[in-house]
Amino acid sequence: MEAYLLDWLTLLARWAHVVVGIAWIGASFYFIWLDNHLETSSDPQFAGELYAIHGGGFYRAQKYRLAPGELPKTLHWFKWEAYWTWLTGFALLVLVYYANAESFLIDPQVRPLSSAAAIGIGLGSLVLGLAVYEGLCRSPLKSSAAGLALAILVFFALVAWALTQVFSGRGAFIHLGAILGTIMAANVAHIIIPGQRELVRAKQEGRVPDTKYAIAGKQRSVHNTYFTLPVIFTMISNHHANAFGHSWNWLVLIALALAGALVRLWFVGRHKGPAPAWTLVAGLLLVGVVIVALVPRPQANLQPIQAADVKRIVEQRCMNCHAEKPTLAGLAEAPKGVKLDTDERIRAQASQIRETVRARLMPPGNITGLTNEERALLERWNP
Repeated sequence: MEAYLLDWLTLLARWAHVVVGIAWIGASFYFIWLDNHLETSSDPQFAGELYAIHGGGFYRAQKYRLAPGELPKTLHWFKWEAYWTWLTGFALLVLVYYANAESFLIDPQVRPLSSAAAIGIGLGSLVLGLAVYEGLCRSPLKSSAAGLALAILVFFALVAWALTQVFSGRGAFIHLGAILGTIMAANVAHIIIPGQRELVRAKQEGRVPDTKYAIAGKQRSVHNTYFTLPVIFTMISNHHANAFGHSWNWLVLIALALAGALVRLWFVGRHKGPAPAWTLVAGLLLVGVVIVALVPRPQANLQPIQAADVKRIVEQRCMNCHAEKPTLAGLAEAPKGVKLDTDERIRAQASQIRETVRARLMPPGNITGLTNEERALLERWNP
């Protein structure tokens, strides 16, 4: 019953996370697009304006340079989308990775950690990542957009490498995404929204708003839009063991996260007119390089694998979960419907068996004690 309830909690948390995440990302992308499409206004109090058509009607959007002459009765804020995205994402991190740390977060062949130690490192990485990022943004580098961007890139490259040295590939990927997501939500909570409150307060008190709040809010908003595609990549990557399970997974993580940021950079540039093609080309080229680099290499001059040897390993290491009636406590049915309790089913799943074993996705946390020799044998098996 506990496993059943946990599965439902995870499903509901993931559903909510996707819904509120779409709302946050959609609003973020729209306002970046809006800012970059504003046309010069004949009224000097406006930084720009534009007309749009959608849903059968015309819209006119105008952006004030600082604030309107009189605050409107109703002012719409965009913050809860960000907060709920982080809250539901953290709930998923707890339900999937911390409640099942031995299966999804820890890989004894990477680092033999206790569940408590792994969870502590995971939580600490969120705090440390946010602290270092905030320090960089408040350092003298803040006056140079290129210098700050390079420093942030180098820092996250080091973080990606460090995470893969302590966690399973899946755990490392999701924690880099969690760090970026935490930073994005913190940018909203501690920079963007407080700055907007100060702009409103200054208007209410009859003061001229300080432009530093608008500048800081704009900077963090731009950072958030470049972090978005890398975060989405880390969220979906846990379904693709060929990426997180490779021995060079930290380079894969850096390359594909950077590719996402470069593609987003091209889209942002395109909002303003002709975008520099090198950003899009570089992003797509990085993806292509990773795909080619991860192509499995055939091993020559090896003895053929006997079906009986494969069946013996599967019976000992896999069938406690992947059977018509699993024997592992908490499992009512085979995960994802994959059953390996007959010769025919084993042969039919040969490709999947090889890939999940090669990526160290299975067994989860190596709970059944699959040896390196057995793993190597399954990797070479090709019926």
